[in-house]
Amino acid sequence: MRKAPVIVLASVERQHLEKYAGGRRTPARLVLRAKIVLLAADGMENLQIAERLNTSRQTVGLWRQRYVEKGRAGIEKDAPRGGRPSDARQAAERRIIEVTTQQKPRKATHWSTRTLAKHLGVSRAMVHRVWQANGLKPHLHRTFKLSNDPQFESKLVDVVGLYLNPPEHAMVFSVDEKSQIQALDRTQPGLPIKKGRCGTMTHDYKRNGTTTLFAAMDTLEGTVLSSCMPRHRHQEFIRFLNQIDEQTPSDLAIHLILDNYATHKHAKVQRWLQRHPRFHFHFIPTSSSWLNVVERFFRDLTTDRIRCAQTHRSHPRLHRCTQRRSASVYLDRRSRQDPRENRSCSGGAHKSTTARDTTLGCPWFQWFTSGPGRPGMS
Repeated sequence: MRKAPVIVLASVERQHLEKYAGGRRTPARLVLRAKIVLLAADGMENLQIAERLNTSRQTVGLWRQRYVEKGRAGIEKDAPRGGRPSDARQAAERRIIEVTTQQKPRKATHWSTRTLAKHLGVSRAMVHRVWQANGLKPHLHRTFKLSNDPQFESKLVDVVGLYLNPPEHAMVFSVDEKSQIQALDRTQPGLPIKKGRCGTMTHDYKRNGTTTLFAAMDTLEGTVLSSCMPRHRHQEFIRFLNQIDEQTPSDLAIHLILDNYATHKHAKVQRWLQRHPRFHFHFIPTSSSWLNVVERFFRDLTTDRIRCAQTHRSHPRLHRCTQRRSASVYLDRRSRQDPRENRSCSGGAHKSTTARDTTLGCPWFQWFTSGPGRPGMS
């Protein structure tokens, strides 16, 4: 009389099988196989296991023997099926991939499962399976922008050097403007949040003008100097520079990290710099706004204060809203670690040649390059 092979489980192996047997997201076939092995390890016979799990004795014997021969890997994956794949099916799959990636329909921007199935004379389900197996998503597009600045690397190293090794007896500010902030007043009050319904606001609105927020973030402390002005010209920028000059200690040098907006390079701004020798401008590469940390502040300002606001009936109300957000210590609250606690992020003279080597090790820099739409450093 044939006897079923004995199964002895180690504690670690039993834990894995029990996890499979009780997993709510584990495939049903793997749950059944794990239960078969566990019951077999408890000393039950194949017929008893089959009756308990409502399956056949042959199924129990198959997976019991498979586990004895190949271990856990034997029940996690099915054995190869007999016969070779159909040449016609493989040709159809290659054709689906080729047309999807290299051709476009005549009257559309991309293929759908139905249009491609009709074009190739195959089923819609087959097109869907091939797309899913190969990770093809013709309906999705991801935008990108590459900087063509010929001095990209030198500017990158210079700015990163300011972040990681700021000069002694100096302050480093990340400076930018958020223009065209609209003071919107919704035409009707929105409905509050309740179970099964999110908060609402009307689609139409009354615009009570716009404002521009000038902001300078201290990259070490995380504090923000800001001012709201009605326009966005070199005159307003010089006025904001005067504000920075008044609100910072006069015995410290000021390093400002800026983008390449024409206002920052205006002739009158250059003359202002000559009259204030303690100010130094550092421009980020073109098309690289992700390198300016104050952009992260603007993103959170938009999300927390502006986008979902129900009403801004006037400029003063909008100004107060943005100023309250700007007055808080921003960076220390957002980052997981205070930058002042890490030597590589503060103190010491600015050495741009070592910035590239210390970038990845600084948790502060990892924090601000990890935001949405930022490529990070590699």
